[in-house]
Amino acid sequence: MTDFEYSLVNKYHFAYSSFKREIKVSQLTNPLEVLKSISEATSTLISKVSKSVVSVRAQMSRGTGVVLTNDGYIVTCSHVLAGCSSVKVGQGEKSFNAKIVGTDPYNDVALLKAEGQFTPIEMGDSEKLNVGQYVFALANPFNRPQATATTGIVTNAHSTIRGWRATQLENVIATDAQLNPGFSGGPLIDVEGKIIGINTAYVWQRGIAIPINKVKTISDRLMTGKTAQKGYLGIIANTVAIPPEIAEQAGLDQETGVMIFSVEPNSPARKAGLAMGDVLVKFNNKPVIDFYDLPRLLAEDVVGKETKLTIIRREKLLEGTITPTTNGGEEE
Repeated sequence: MTDFEYSLVNKYHFAYSSFKREIKVSQLTNPLEVLKSISEATSTLISKVSKSVVSVRAQMSRGTGVVLTNDGYIVTCSHVLAGCSSVKVGQGEKSFNAKIVGTDPYNDVALLKAEGQFTPIEMGDSEKLNVGQYVFALANPFNRPQATATTGIVTNAHSTIRGWRATQLENVIATDAQLNPGFSGGPLIDVEGKIIGINTAYVWQRGIAIPINKVKTISDRLMTGKTAQKGYLGIIANTVAIPPEIAEQAGLDQETGVMIFSVEPNSPARKAGLAMGDVLVKFNNKPVIDFYDLPRLLAEDVVGKETKLTIIRREKLLEGTITPTTNGGEEE
């Protein structure tokens, strides 16, 4: 080996160089050493991130929160705070009173403010997630010295969950990491310890997390005092099948729509002339396939704006407009 120079890179690798070329040669490693290294790295990672995880204790429930800023802004899930007026957050042996800054029930995000000095979590980028990526879900609902954790992989980086709490969650992260009671509001982190989502539910044996990019946008809005708004029509409706002959006659390329069973007095729907028996098939030029499409289509950007809609009435396709209002944060 007189023509080569080498240097020690680590206990398992040497780098050999000859002239201007460098070649890395890996020696066989002991599998138990690999497992030990992974175990130690995981434990160190969980211990580090635990400093940014707090317990959230509301009047009727317990959950977890994530520290966003060192001056005490904490994010959690809005369903953890349902019906409560006072909240306590805890970290280790310490407990703090927290103020509810604001909630966005449509995306299941809530922002708290506690007085004290905290360690903020490091932000990741949920837009860069890939299926198969290793993740960890952390929680500390009982204010223990360190957070508990489960692990898994990303099974869908852009999933849609329909029928969850009578709503639809769009563009959420699905993993096979198990979420136990109290995990709601806790962080979903990557192998670098960066937060990529907020855990919100465990459905169909999948852990569901709200992407951190969305959580950050909502939190920034709530910090400025802006409340979440959702378009409101004032109808009671449900999904129905459209007979093939009617769909063909109306020139529709869809098999289902949403039938209106009731219209509230003085509501946008009443003012637009909608009536019981009408089948809503398009809203804002987008198909309405089932009831769970409405929460998605009634986004904040349609509130107060004249919006086009298409209905089937007595086997005829009719077009009109409606101006959604806000319903003050209540679920429709």
